[in-house]
Amino acid sequence: MGSEVKAETKVAPITKNKVNKLAKRRKSAAFSGWKENLSGYVFIAPMFIGTSILVVFPILASFVLSFTDWNFVSGYENAKFVGFENFSKLLSNPLFIKGLINNIILILAVPITLILSLGLAVIINKHVYLKDLFKVIYFMPFISSVVAVAVVFQVLFHPTKGPINQLLMSLGIENPPGWIADVTFALPSVMLIMIWTGIGFNLIIYLAGLQNIPKELYEAAQMDGASAWAQFTKITIPLVSPTTFLLFVTGVISSFKVFDLIIVLTNGGPANSTITPVVYLYQQAFIELKTGYASAISLVMFLIILIITYIQFLGQKKWVNY
Repeated sequence: MGSEVKAETKVAPITKNKVNKLAKRRKSAAFSGWKENLSGYVFIAPMFIGTSILVVFPILASFVLSFTDWNFVSGYENAKFVGFENFSKLLSNPLFIKGLINNIILILAVPITLILSLGLAVIINKHVYLKDLFKVIYFMPFISSVVAVAVVFQVLFHPTKGPINQLLMSLGIENPPGWIADVTFALPSVMLIMIWTGIGFNLIIYLAGLQNIPKELYEAAQMDGASAWAQFTKITIPLVSPTTFLLFVTGVISSFKVFDLIIVLTNGGPANSTITPVVYLYQQAFIELKTGYASAISLVMFLIILIITYIQFLGQKKWVNY
């Protein structure tokens, strides 16, 4: 009995020492990486501060200002709370509704761009030499200045002296379209430019997606006697569907942000035929100086884009193959 008691008394201090050492190690481990954590916070601080000032704060400010009648020139102290009056005016405004319809029509340019880009990507990936050269050629419109592109197309689409109509008249067409000067053709003209500038980016992304498709699938399909069209519809399209989904979502969101092209090309005209909610927001905020009303437009557009994107994510479960 005496030896057992001595053994317990010897074990007790040993276990206590171990517990104390473990506790000290945990405390030291909690503060051992503080230098690394600090350096990490220092590195992300510029981006975090810039994002907070330029993105987060404007979003919160727009949300608050959308419930006010305010002119940003007069200062925050003159802001007048009006509740949902801005939203009721906005949803009953025929000009905003027209701009929203025009924006929905502009979305049609996204699938057209995707179809053309995928077709060109398949051709370049399989049957064209000097692929890098063609990548650069098709990518040039995307990286070009939008203002420069708009000015060039202003000249090309000139109703009387433009090269396009000059060519059409030389081919025997007596009354060619007025393009950006015609109410009927102004919005399709904007869509044509959007398609032309967007093909390059989509083409590059599709080429990257096509190169990830195993060649063994095409070889097996050829051995089974599958035609080129069957290979395209049964192999290529399903396996690039995640890429298509990504480009479609980003393309739809980008179509709601088309501003500089329309401002330079048509300024929303003629007769508001090319006006969009973003252009209308600009007019109300910086020309009419209705900051509260413009903030309501931005909030409504944010909700519309959010709903459309959510619907796209629900729909992708049925046609995207991961």
